[in-house]
Amino acid sequence: MLSYQRILEKTNVHWLTYEGEENSILGMSWNRLIFGTVAIVFLLSVFLSLAFGLFLITPADKAGPEQVFVIREKQSLKEAAEELEKRGIIKSKRLFALWARIVGQTKQIKVGEYALSPKMPPLEILEKIRRGMVIAYPVTIPEGFTAEEIADLLEAKGLVAKAQFLQLTKDPKVLSQYRITGPSLEGYLFPDTYQFNRGLPALTLIDVMVKRFWQVVEPLRARANEVGMKIEDVIILASIVEKETGRPDERPTIASVFLNRLRRGMRLESDPTVIYGIEHFDGNLKKEDLGRETPYNTYVIRGLTPGPIANPGLDAIKAILYPAQTDYLYFVSKNDGSHHFSKSFTEHTRAVEMYQKRRGRSREKTS
Repeated sequence: MLSYQRILEKTNVHWLTYEGEENSILGMSWNRLIFGTVAIVFLLSVFLSLAFGLFLITPADKAGPEQVFVIREKQSLKEAAEELEKRGIIKSKRLFALWARIVGQTKQIKVGEYALSPKMPPLEILEKIRRGMVIAYPVTIPEGFTAEEIADLLEAKGLVAKAQFLQLTKDPKVLSQYRITGPSLEGYLFPDTYQFNRGLPALTLIDVMVKRFWQVVEPLRARANEVGMKIEDVIILASIVEKETGRPDERPTIASVFLNRLRRGMRLESDPTVIYGIEHFDGNLKKEDLGRETPYNTYVIRGLTPGPIANPGLDAIKAILYPAQTDYLYFVSKNDGSHHFSKSFTEHTRAVEMYQKRRGRSREKTS
């Protein structure tokens, strides 16, 4: 017969054994729960990563047409993503913006006009707008165009607002930035062929043209110093030469006429300067216009105009720095694109009679 103590000891052993087994079972269950949770989270992460990766490399529509998409100034990537989704170029604005945030490109998108297509995977689209791979439009600024004509041309191509462009060309802060001492950037918007994209600020286009001017003209500064001329005066005279003739072979000779007149203290008496000083010129230069007092009327003022009257090309600038060596003081149009040059007023009067007055009488007879 078992004693009370033995029974108690036996009972305690069984109880301790049972408690240990329960703790062991609970521990195993908890480990399984943790393992299961981790496995689910891992599988979910893998699934989401695969889905995310698939989104980034899969076009929204393999048959979708190419579209012109504009990223405006101060537009956020989130706003751009919303518009991309709305136009069917991407499938998810949230995933697109999330990926941009992950790779740190939310503030690196470039303003401009892009050729985008639903055929492009989102990765390619983000790379294009990050690198600024915009649509570029070739713009040729002809030699002798005025700032207003340049503004008209750029506005017609949808690149700038004319009024804003012209206002900037006269802004004192802008002039100071480019070391221009004249009344405007007239003369310093270099005629050339440029590649511009839409959406750029007008000041950016101006910056490109003015920097091109200095790039071309800076190497000629030594020659200007050699002949005792300031660059500003060279450009004023070059702009007048540019407007007086479209023939490259005549530019050095016409340059010599103006330089000869300046040396003698004579007025330049250039019709294009008079025209530049007439607001809203109607194309008909009248005799009374020649006597009208404006800062640009070289029939009235002596010396140079306050600033250039157009934007001259390199040949016109070089014509001032390397003029023909002549004694000419006058020239008159032959009405065929060329000019007759004279050394004296008497000779010039005869040439005017021959090429201008007779032409006028001929018109009267045939009218």
